Amino acid sequence: MEAEDELIQEIYSKGDEESSRNRPIISGEQLDIEAYASLYQGRTKITRLMFIAEHCCDNASMQLEALRMAYDEIKKGEDTQLFREVLQKIDGRLGPNYTMDVAWCDSVDHRAEKRKKKIETELNAYKTNLIKESIRMGYNDFGDFYYAHGALGDAFKSYFRARDYCTTSKHIIQMHMRAILVSIETGQFTHLTSYVSKAEQKPEALEPVTVEKLRCAAGLAHLKAKKYDLAARKFLEVGPDLGSSYNEVIASQDVATYGGLCALASFDRAELKACSKVIDNVSFQNFLELVPEVRELINDFYSCHYGSCLDYLGNLKANLLLDIHLHDHVETLYDQIRNKALIQYTHPFVSVDLQMMANVFKTSVAGLEKELETLITDNQIQARIDSHNKILYARHPDQKNATFQRVLQTGNEFDQDVRAMLLRANLLRAEGNL
Repeated sequence: MEAEDELIQEIYSKGDEESSRNRPIISGEQLDIEAYASLYQGRTKITRLMFIAEHCCDNASMQLEALRMAYDEIKKGEDTQLFREVLQKIDGRLGPNYTMDVAWCDSVDHRAEKRKKKIETELNAYKTNLIKESIRMGYNDFGDFYYAHGALGDAFKSYFRARDYCTTSKHIIQMHMRAILVSIETGQFTHLTSYVSKAEQKPEALEPVTVEKLRCAAGLAHLKAKKYDLAARKFLEVGPDLGSSYNEVIASQDVATYGGLCALASFDRAELKACSKVIDNVSFQNFLELVPEVRELINDFYSCHYGSCLDYLGNLKANLLLDIHLHDHVETLYDQIRNKALIQYTHPFVSVDLQMMANVFKTSVAGLEKELETLITDNQIQARIDSHNKILYARHPDQKNATFQRVLQTGNEFDQDVRAMLLRANLLRAEGNL
């Protein structure tokens, strides 16, 4: 009851302040692609830039900037196939400096052919001499070679062939970490949790930073499977040891964003506050400091500042839709967060003025009624709507019947306890007579 009184007080006090508060809201400014790309390295940096270019077709300048940066980044590596894909997307729009570089492609392909023959020769020699450690390293070299040149399927096969030649727990973990990396790059998340679990079965060989990487990988797998509760729990477990050590997959800012949004969509108000969850989770707060907008919207949601919370979500949406892992989940997460806000708002009241509630949630009364009807039909809100007077009335359960059921349950539990005590007494007495 005290919790409900506290929630009512929060809603009323924050609702009155909503119009007068002047806290900074993240602007709907265009994504700073250069700053964003600087958070990552390797192949994910390129694929994220290409993803942005593909999903911002209505903004030509942003698209071309992303493609230009992808072009420059690719030429630092050896993936000529990816280079050709970017060129096709550029389609001559960036001028003569961003056209087909035949000399570079021929040079890379020539070096690749020589490198491949050398690795094959060395690996065959290792197999002939039956040197397990050298064979393992040979397969890893092949995997690294294929990965660098964009042949991710062949890279995955090579990494897994090294499994039969692993002689220590550390080798097994390294093999699984490579498999996890390729699985994420190829979007094959189905078996990702299995690889994470197998790596975690060797705790004695796990370094602290590897533990954090595995938590991130598991979080991405759960996110992909739309298991937002499990995804949130994994991201919330990530500790400060992660730093920028996994930026070939994920940045610390992503941990805050993915974990924060999944938590809002999955946890109730008490869980958000719990020390091991979000608001009082000291470790996760360090990540949230990197993304103040997510930190503020979580605090607003907990404090019942729904208008401000929705403003943050609205302003973040355009950029979140450009995130390669979050893009497919933004609408679902937003719907779940809004529904939880509606439920939390109505929970402590006997009746709610729909006009006032519509103002808080920045919608029309008719639109709000439709949202509430869906929640009532799904049994997420126990209430009925007076459409004429525009009032929501809570349906409270039969208190008399509920009290009777609790008394009956208590009586049954007491009866079982007494029977157990009598049985124990009889057993002790029988033991004493032996």
